[in-house]
Amino acid sequence: MSEDAVLIVAKLMELSARTAPKAVGKDFIEVKILTGEQKNALGREMFKVSEEKTNPGFKRDGQNVLDSSAVVLIGLLEHPGLGIDCRACGFENCKAMEAAKIRGDFMGPNCAHRIADLGIAVGSAVKTASMHNIDNRIMERAGLAAIRVGIIKSNLAYGIPLSVTGKSIYFDRKPI
Repeated sequence: MSEDAVLIVAKLMELSARTAPKAVGKDFIEVKILTGEQKNALGREMFKVSEEKTNPGFKRDGQNVLDSSAVVLIGLLEHPGLGIDCRACGFENCKAMEAAKIRGDFMGPNCAHRIADLGIAVGSAVKTASMHNIDNRIMERAGLAAIRVGIIKSNLAYGIPLSVTGKSIYFDRKPI
């Protein structure tokens, strides 16, 4: 029964992210819900990244993903600048930002206003989870692993694992 409730809340989180305010009303947010084997594949990929980067945080977070009922991924798709040449992205103008392509763990650069859209969408989604008493944690590492294996197409993403237990599995985690 709790698995059904988690999936319902995950869908409500997707709705919250989708309807969150976006700069000039243009939507470049990608949302995907993972359960079952797809969720477990994400957790296993996080273990691989942990070894490659010698970063134990990926393993710890990957175990949280494996122990969760579902993961909601929220990302920022490729996008143009707003055309206001505000320079918040660090470039002279929007055209220069759009022309630059830098690949690291994530793809950049990204418009600062679109990154704010992503933050608002993530915040709206976790608010929804919290309102329904679903334990959750925002994980950049889960988003990175999801992009890396092509689960989503975003430039930048976060994963939000969801759990319903007597005590949050995302609390009292080992420090890294």
